[in-house]
Amino acid sequence: MKTVRKVWGAVRWYARELTGEAEYDRYCDRHRRHHPHAPVPTRREYEVLRTLRSEQHPRSRCC
Repeated sequence: MKTVRKVWGAVRWYARELTGEAEYDRYCDRHRRHHPHAPVPTRREYEVLRTLRSEQHPRSRCC
């Protein structure tokens, strides 16, 4: 039973990392540490901020 849980946990971790789901959790943790009195943005607000930042600071792309 422990092996099944361990495997399921690894699959879940991998899927969250692959899809970017864990990125929001890390952002929230970092935001709480650096800005303890500021409200944490919702997931939707975070996605909007992330999109705006990527548009303002584009990375090199192949196309």
